[in-house]
Amino acid sequence: MTDIWPTIHAERQALADDLADLSAQQWATSSLCSDWDVHQVLAHLLSAAKMTPPKFVTKFAAAGGNFDRFAANQVRLEGADGPAATLAAFRAAQRRQSAPPGPKDTWLGEAFVHGEDIRRPLGIPHSYPLPYVARAIALYAKSNAIIGGKTRVAGVTLTATDTDFSVGAGPLVQGPAMALLLAASGRKSALDELSGPGVATLRERS
Repeated sequence: MTDIWPTIHAERQALADDLADLSAQQWATSSLCSDWDVHQVLAHLLSAAKMTPPKFVTKFAAAGGNFDRFAANQVRLEGADGPAATLAAFRAAQRRQSAPPGPKDTWLGEAFVHGEDIRRPLGIPHSYPLPYVARAIALYAKSNAIIGGKTRVAGVTLTATDTDFSVGAGPLVQGPAMALLLAASGRKSALDELSGPGVATLRERS
């Protein structure tokens, strides 16, 4: 499990296959990710797949050091030619191993969370590799970078019911590993899949 890239490549291929026959209306469906629709989330994933540390530094500086502005600029750039072109470019970038600077497990979280940002509103089921999902939860539980996961889940215990994983200390929050990951990343809808006295704390912070 030391190499994340085969898993990320498999997730990219699975997502591209799931999106192959979407209608224009489906591409415009609101995702779970802030104000982005399905097409925009895919454009964000494409941007991340094509990014390198030097390129990130340049573009982040051009956005005035504002991550939200940087991300929005990249989504506009990568999605400019429409969903079909974005999907084709995403397939072409499927096997890339470049990324912005940061811990490698960040990119597991990106693949899983944004995959669900897209799939859940469209009603597309997908089985994620649970040991790698657990790695992403563990990263979010100790890092506040970008998504604020560490602060969000501080003081509770996250315990998966579908794989052998637990992290944290405090009131219990239990449920499927993907729901725990989504909750740690701030997706409120996942809280309905979780149980335990710590869920109320997560609701207050989401």
